[in-house]
Amino acid sequence: MLSNLSIKNYALIDKLNVSFDSGFTCITGETGAGKSILLGGLSLVLGKRADLSTLRNKDLKCVIEAEFGIDKYNLKPFFKTNDLDFEKQTIIRREIHPSGKSRAFINDTPVTLDVLSQLGNKLIDVHSQHQTLQLADNDFQLKMLDALAENQNLLTDYSKALVDYNKTSVDLNELVDIQNNANKELDYNSFLLTELQALTLEDGIQEELESQYEQLNNVETITEELSKSHHLLNDEQMGVVTVLSQLKQIAGKLTEFGSGYTELYERINSAFIELDDISSELEGLQENIEANPQLLEEVNGKLQRLYDLQKKHSVSEISELIAIREELAGKVGITENIEEQIREKENLLAIQEKELENRAGKIRDRRRKIIPSLKKQLEEKLSILGMPSVSFKIEVNPSDTFKSKGKDDLIFLFSANKGSNFGELKKVASGGELSRIMLTIKSILAKYEQLPTMMFDEIDSGVSGEISNKMGDIMLEMSKTMQVFSITHLPQVASKGHQHFKVFKEENGQTTNTQMRKLNTDERVVELAEMLGGKDLSDSALAHAKQLLN
Repeated sequence: MLSNLSIKNYALIDKLNVSFDSGFTCITGETGAGKSILLGGLSLVLGKRADLSTLRNKDLKCVIEAEFGIDKYNLKPFFKTNDLDFEKQTIIRREIHPSGKSRAFINDTPVTLDVLSQLGNKLIDVHSQHQTLQLADNDFQLKMLDALAENQNLLTDYSKALVDYNKTSVDLNELVDIQNNANKELDYNSFLLTELQALTLEDGIQEELESQYEQLNNVETITEELSKSHHLLNDEQMGVVTVLSQLKQIAGKLTEFGSGYTELYERINSAFIELDDISSELEGLQENIEANPQLLEEVNGKLQRLYDLQKKHSVSEISELIAIREELAGKVGITENIEEQIREKENLLAIQEKELENRAGKIRDRRRKIIPSLKKQLEEKLSILGMPSVSFKIEVNPSDTFKSKGKDDLIFLFSANKGSNFGELKKVASGGELSRIMLTIKSILAKYEQLPTMMFDEIDSGVSGEISNKMGDIMLEMSKTMQVFSITHLPQVASKGHQHFKVFKEENGQTTNTQMRKLNTDERVVELAEMLGGKDLSDSALAHAKQLLN
């Protein structure tokens, strides 16, 4: 329940701090006194988006705090899920800074507006005059039906299944689009892939072919240079190997004269062995090299095809061509295997559709089952509220498509008088009738939704006399199991509150400030008398006010 509300620097409120008790609380005040401002401040702390224009002093931040007693409402899982400290007396705070920045806190832990709104929806239901128009909305009507049918768990499972179904449907459509586009491009992609596969594309192949081409294309030059090299090493007169052989013989004779000469001999011998080996390798290369015009043409052809493919695909590296080849292979492969993938998705979609139909059917059955009870409760309660001949026609029929809340079309029609045709609420119900219907629905839902607090903003609008008295009785009855607030202009309703607050404006110099205070018994008598007969209090108005309180 809401135990305390503090508002600073919001609209006409400079500073306000008020505490509330359980039971039925009535709030009254003249038109324009600031009752809507009070609701606006409360809505901010429940997650509504902030507006800088609401700052009373544009240089100071606005701070709104609401304290809720939540020990009895099984909210620990919510706090655990959102990593919040659970406190029996939980404080929600909202700050709006002059810069436009808005911050929200739950027990001093910063939270997003989404988390704040989720918690707010579990703590209090604020019924505004605008909300009465939702009566004609199918979503609201289904929400009411599902609350009574206790469909929450079924709807959660259905929503998860619908997400999976929609995803599979999207995947299937994407595959069909890919197939359609791929079929158009298959021949071209296959041609490009064949071109790339005709060459052995691997890292280093280009360098290898270019090297092979240079050798084949320069056979005469290479042979001539190899011959010169071999001659320089093996000329009988001045060849390096010949001279080194002689040098080796001389050094060999010197080894007898000391270890230093032996080391010199080994170095000369090592050089001789290395050059002799080079000579042999040059001779081998010279013998093996030969002109091969056919191989030259073949290598040249491969290189040209390679260069042409690089130019065609606007790349310069073999690795890029390999990547293109793999991509094309993937596209061609997808085209070739896509029918199988489509069949798999179609089978999965059929299974998911059957499961959705099953879940939607269970939701529909429970909705239909609760309709007679809902009709009976609505008609009996509205009869007490001066609508003895009211009748509802409620039907749930299968829809052609899966919707966010099942697969149903809801017919919710209303007739206020015997013999009258049924029609949609927004077309045939008056403002006063809509107010009574909404209060009746809220009183029925209160038993199922188990909200800690319900706040009505002039739900008694458009009614008076004995009917307003009965509406007050319904709110008083609701307050036995939950905290109920009623912002009202009707003395018959205000007199039933366990506590009564008055909202009023004070003028201090050049400023106007909205205030709110709890009335004692004598003050309640005066307030009710003014609501009955105006500012000029008469004895009869005061007597009537006392009678209402008693």
